[in-house]
Amino acid sequence: MKHWGIFFLVGSFFCVPLHAQMNPLKDTAITTLTSNNNREVSTDSISVIRIIVQGNKRTKPQIILRDLAIHKADKIAKKDISAQLILSKQQLMNTALFVDVELIPMLTETTLELQVNVKERWYLFPLLYFKLVDRNFNQWWVEQHRSLERVNYGIKFTQNNITGRNDNLNVWLISGYTKQITLRYDLPFADRKLKSGFNIGFIYAGQKELNYATGDNKQLFYKQDDAFVRTQTRFDLTYSYRPDVRQRHTFRVSYNKEHIADTVLTINPNYFANQGTDFNYIDFNYGFRYNHADNNAYPKDGFLFQGNIYKRGLDHETNLWMVNARAVYAFPIANKSFLHFEAMAQVKSPPSNGYIDQRMFGYSSFQMRGLEYNVVDGMSGAMLKSSIHREMFHFDVKNPFNSKTHDRIPFRIYLKAYTDLGYAKLPNAAFSNSLNNTLLHTWGLGMDIVSIYDFVFKIEYSFNQLGKQGLYLQSRNDF
Repeated sequence: MKHWGIFFLVGSFFCVPLHAQMNPLKDTAITTLTSNNNREVSTDSISVIRIIVQGNKRTKPQIILRDLAIHKADKIAKKDISAQLILSKQQLMNTALFVDVELIPMLTETTLELQVNVKERWYLFPLLYFKLVDRNFNQWWVEQHRSLERVNYGIKFTQNNITGRNDNLNVWLISGYTKQITLRYDLPFADRKLKSGFNIGFIYAGQKELNYATGDNKQLFYKQDDAFVRTQTRFDLTYSYRPDVRQRHTFRVSYNKEHIADTVLTINPNYFANQGTDFNYIDFNYGFRYNHADNNAYPKDGFLFQGNIYKRGLDHETNLWMVNARAVYAFPIANKSFLHFEAMAQVKSPPSNGYIDQRMFGYSSFQMRGLEYNVVDGMSGAMLKSSIHREMFHFDVKNPFNSKTHDRIPFRIYLKAYTDLGYAKLPNAAFSNSLNNTLLHTWGLGMDIVSIYDFVFKIEYSFNQLGKQGLYLQSRNDF
């Protein structure tokens, strides 16, 4: 295919000849290893005798110490010290508690003292809420003609790190397209060993417009002005277990109550699997997450994995099983250049005629670049995304507001070339959609802008198999 040739041709730009390969141990926020008498340390291993944490006004020291790769009383081979310091910084940054971390090792011939300096994020965010309800910016701007009726607005009160244990409280009061109340509290570390946690939430939402089906590979909508066309109430409780800094297991149970207007059934009797206006069920979910990457929001080196086993309903009418998995793998290929791969797969059983059970491409993480205007339904499907990135330049912007922790705001600019493949299988499709049961492929070029607070903004020019092309704007993390 043409786009594969373009992909590898552009790759020659990203892999310009270099005299040095990417050094995984280089990090400007880690002080050079020195001994206290200015002599090179000659022993094969050293003992960690003390770890000092500074700059944490709210975060508990044990939360920081838990995510270090170096612990008190450890014995570390001299050749491994730099790698352990780099890993410690990456793991602390991936907690999303800090804007910067500096590690200062102080060595003798046989011992190591480590000073950990952190700059905490702002944790209180009482913000005005403004968000488009459409799946992406381009769909809202072009197909929905920038309608302000398709916007949610309100107040989003978020208090992160309330007790210093990386716990979060969210209170959302949303109006506009969707009327919504959300209350949620997350305590990831509830025990002394810092391995078990809990999350509890409540959501009530009502909307006057509903995506009732898919036709010609696009969402079809029904709207009524005098009352809600759909309401939803949800209670959920989650137990999480984190045996180490890389793994997390979650077990969730929730109660869901949904209702749609009678008129929806006249245009799509199979909106719900039970073909009724009310759909009440209990569901269960087991999730596993593994993180061994340098950065959660924009991984350039490492591996991320997430898998789920989902069970809905305790009776025949609501029964559904779903298994899905997502993996991201990135690795450097030259100085400031890296390859990035993302794979996803999902299977649902038994086959369902309910429309809400058939959604796949275009929703949540199942996104193909170049098909932003389209959705593809399926009971099973898979996707492979590949891209090559090169950092072009980076710079810092002075914060116009006085701040001890945010005095400068860093920006990094990356160019990329990419291609995506996907397939969604849907037996007995009720509406005409040419993208079901066929190989999907897209490709393009883009630019990513990366900054603090996991900010990633993407500007992409994409092509698809339908012969369509266009400029697309995204604000979404890779994981």
